[in-house]
Amino acid sequence: MTTSEYAVGTIAACAFAAVLYKVVTSQPVMSALQSLLKDALDAKF
Repeated sequence: MTTSEYAVGTIAACAFAAVLYKVVTSQPVMSALQSLLKDALDAKF
């Protein structure tokens, strides 16, 4: 790939990471993850 293709790929990856970060740190997702983790830690074996 040429340098311009690397630049476009890097910008796209950064934009995707920013969107993913916003989704993961949103309140509904955070509460769902906390609930999932709490249930996993409280599981009876």
